[in-house]
Amino acid sequence: MTTIKVGLQHDLTPRQQQVLQFVTSHLDNQGYPPTLREIAAHLGVSGPLPVSKHLDALEKKGYIKRDKVSRGIGLTTSLSRSVSLPIAGTVRAGHLSPAIEDIQGYFSVDHLAVKGNDCFFLRVSGDSMIGAGIFDGDLALVRPQQTADNKDTVVAMVEGEATLKWFYHEQDHIRLQPANPNMSAIIIRPGDGEVSIVGKVIGVYRRLG
Repeated sequence: MTTIKVGLQHDLTPRQQQVLQFVTSHLDNQGYPPTLREIAAHLGVSGPLPVSKHLDALEKKGYIKRDKVSRGIGLTTSLSRSVSLPIAGTVRAGHLSPAIEDIQGYFSVDHLAVKGNDCFFLRVSGDSMIGAGIFDGDLALVRPQQTADNKDTVVAMVEGEATLKWFYHEQDHIRLQPANPNMSAIIIRPGDGEVSIVGKVIGVYRRLG
């Protein structure tokens, strides 16, 4: 698992982030950029004019470059190896808390860091994983999966509530272990409730400043 300090794209509106993510994903998956009408269909808007305005803003801010031809959208050098992923909510690195599924924005990372399909970010709240280098406010890159090996850093659901911890399967129980000596592990034995793995944390990103 890597921890990388980078800056969020605060200069983009949520709609511009959505357009940039779609363009990036289309280039990665299809090998060529989408048309204005394909972007409009993805956004659920009528006609290419609103899309063109978003693309103009992205070009002005240096994220894309455009040619006056069909599909004439390219990423700038700084983003040519990046993919924009959703920040899908907040997860506690501490006590259990209700799961939050609310797109808060998007964050771009090098595509080589994204190992798997449908990866997403969760914003970390709390300090139970500081010993693993995961701090309050960090963005945890999560790869969806339903199983985990011992000492994997996971996002786990216990009776509908989420937490970020080290995972251990031991004899007759599951232990969700914090990386903070001041906090106790969460022990789930048969009959205590249902526990499931949402995904494995494969990277941690921290805002500069």
